[in-house]
Amino acid sequence: MKDDSHGASIARRFAFSAVFWLIVGLIVGLWLAAEMFHPALNLTPWLAFGRLRVVHTNGLIFGFTLAGVFACSYYILEKLTRTPLAFPRLAKAHLYLFNAAIVLAALSLFAGLNTSKEYSELEWPLDIGVVVLWVMFAANVFGTLIRRREKQMYVSLWFLIATVVTVAAVYILNNLEVPVNLFKSYSIYAGVNDANVQWWFGHNAVASVFTFPILAMFYYFLPKSTGLSIYSHRLSIIAFWSLVFGYLWTGAHHLMLTPVPEWIQTVALAFSLFLIAPSWASVINGYYTMNGNWEQMRTNYLAKFFLLGITFYGLQTLQGPTQALRTLTSFFHYTEWVVGHVHMGTMGWVTMIVSASLYYIVTKTSGREIYSVRLANVHFWLILVGQLLFTVTLWIGGIMQGAMLKATNPDGSLAYSFLDVVAAFYPFWMIRFAGGVLYFAGIVVFAYNLVKTAAPRPMAASRNPLFRKGGIG
Repeated sequence: MKDDSHGASIARRFAFSAVFWLIVGLIVGLWLAAEMFHPALNLTPWLAFGRLRVVHTNGLIFGFTLAGVFACSYYILEKLTRTPLAFPRLAKAHLYLFNAAIVLAALSLFAGLNTSKEYSELEWPLDIGVVVLWVMFAANVFGTLIRRREKQMYVSLWFLIATVVTVAAVYILNNLEVPVNLFKSYSIYAGVNDANVQWWFGHNAVASVFTFPILAMFYYFLPKSTGLSIYSHRLSIIAFWSLVFGYLWTGAHHLMLTPVPEWIQTVALAFSLFLIAPSWASVINGYYTMNGNWEQMRTNYLAKFFLLGITFYGLQTLQGPTQALRTLTSFFHYTEWVVGHVHMGTMGWVTMIVSASLYYIVTKTSGREIYSVRLANVHFWLILVGQLLFTVTLWIGGIMQGAMLKATNPDGSLAYSFLDVVAAFYPFWMIRFAGGVLYFAGIVVFAYNLVKTAAPRPMAASRNPLFRKGGIG
């Protein structure tokens, strides 16, 4: 049965926006990966590595992930509150303004307009646009919650509230700036204070965009797609409050062994290690939800995405805090190990959960079963193998890189020059590119499957050998 509520309609449109920006962001990422071992691809200033990298990161963080967050949030809100979306016209305007803002952001970054602050590179006019978009989203979230007919607040709603509040706080405070002209501004912070505020923002952006809303999706769509009740709602609430409290203090673990005061570094390190527990509470909750029903990993095409996704979340939250230890960060920081760590989270945890959630939304809002379970499984295996090839290669190469950068001769001089280290890394970059190609192929299959699912189908489609009924009702 087709779900044609206002929230569902907007959710479907945001879902396809997310997939579009995912493909664009990955194309830019593949070009970047190729530039690492074939620098001649820096054809013009607009394709220079420094410009493409921020287009890649912003396109996937804001274009893909936030579009996926908006899609799932609008869908989840109506279901868990048993209430229509508070401001459907505002949600539609939000959709159009969001996509326009992403286009303008990409063009500005291609043109070299950049504040140089990680994940916060947009200049001040676009920052204002981001705030306006967020206010539009917040109005619908809180407006719908206030009118809700279901008084019980399921954990996914708590994670959505945390997303709205924390993104607003960290984005606005980090982007306080003094405009010089329409295209340039300078931060009100300077020196060590600027670095400290920047990474308070940077790591909480990871929490607010790559953790809280993705856990909201996991806790809603895993039970819905498997037909199983979540193992422990109490455990999920404990995990929620622990994560929200702990994440606020961890930003300076990006600044270990820097001029930032040592006590700030130590507090960040302690809370980073603390975060392992609430993170793994959600991993355990997911595993125990499947207790006795693990055959769904074979029979339910969505279960694989959710369970592998939460597994990568668990691995990510072990790797991140432990590499904040001073001994390890002195070895791994400024190596490709960190790039591998980040991409296990984005390519494994985030994209797997968002992909499965979008499959669910598109099937429900289209009133059809998935076009092809076989293609969904191909999508799963391509992105799994591609991601592992990508990340594990960079972990291994990062260990080599760290060892080479620190190796010394008996007289104390460096055993390898920087160019020696770069030359040694070429094979790893080539393997990383191959993994990226596999991953991109999986996403193309994903996009095709979603488009075919949403498109009207004649009755003869049921005889298509690729067409199979999905594993959910």
